[in-house]
Formats: sequence, structure tokens, C-alpha cells
Amino acid sequence: MVGLSPENGRLLWELPWSAGNQASQPLIAGPDRVFISAGGLDATMLQLAAGADGQLTVRELWRTNRMNDHFTSSVLHDGFIYGLDESILTCLDASNGGLKWKGGRYGSGQVLLASGHLIILTEQGELALVRADPKAHQEITRFPAIEGKTWNHPAMSDGILLVRNIEEMAAFDLRK
Repeated sequence: MVGLSPENGRLLWELPWSAGNQASQPLIAGPDRVFISAGGLDATMLQLAAGADGQLTVRELWRTNRMNDHFTSSVLHDGFIYGLDESILTCLDASNGGLKWKGGRYGSGQVLLASGHLIILTEQGELALVRADPKAHQEITRFPAIEGKTWNHPAMSDGILLVRNIEEMAAFDLRK
């Protein structure tokens, strides 16, 4: 894993980490923190710091086997990380990796954060709305959205949620 300068592509830092072909997107978890996760590997919170020579260094703050994201990328809300650990929605404390809860099976679905809620498009094409609350898993609703398997990430623009798979697409108006 590497950090590169967006201005010129210069290497800023690197860390040996092999995720195979099941890595999620790194999650920026603070001004100096990056959370990484992948299927079959421990998740890790990294901290970046400037060394005496001005070069960035990276160190592991904590590691856990409680978040093995396959295709989805975890999200951060109010100091807690939400993601799919082997298809089960999981909440971790971003400060130490401690497990807050696990609940609800969503397959290799996708998670989107919106207005303090998690919008989950399940692998089977269902949409679920879950409160982003570290106290407990609270699924508000779940319903079929599209037919067939999907690993595609949902998108939202101006309150319109878009979901798709290889055969169909649907739009949902989530505005009040």
C-alpha cells in the first residue's frame, strides 16, 4: 500500500500489505489515519506522521479480525466504522478497533452513509436502511429493489438513490 502526492505522483509513504483481489477502498478516518480492510485479512488502522526528515512514516495503531470487507468499503460516522464483515453488518470503534455490535446479513453488499443512516444494497438486490448507531443494529426497513445478484455500489444525487446490476437499474426518491 502506498500514499502518493496528488500534485506529482511522488511516493509519500509505503507499507507492505497484500490484499489479493478482495480489497475495499481505504477509509480516511481522520487527518492522520487510514483504515484498510480486505476479505480474509485483518483490518488495520494506520497512523501517518511526519518524521524528522519531513518524510511521512506509517505505523499500525490497531488490528482486528472483526472487519473483513470483500467488495464493499466501510464508512465512518461519528467515530465509528460500519462495514460488512463476511456479509454481517459490523460496527467498530474507530479509536481502538473494539467491536460495538454485529447484526443483519447482507451478503457481499454495498454500504452508503447518508444523513446518519446506512443504505445497504444487498448482494441479492434488496435495499436496507439501518441507523448508524454504535449502541445496536437497528434495521428500519428492507425491501426488494432489483432482481438478481449485484455487487454494484449505490449512488445518490440530490436525494435520488440509484441502484443497478448487470440487467436493470432503479431510482428511488429519498427526499422528504
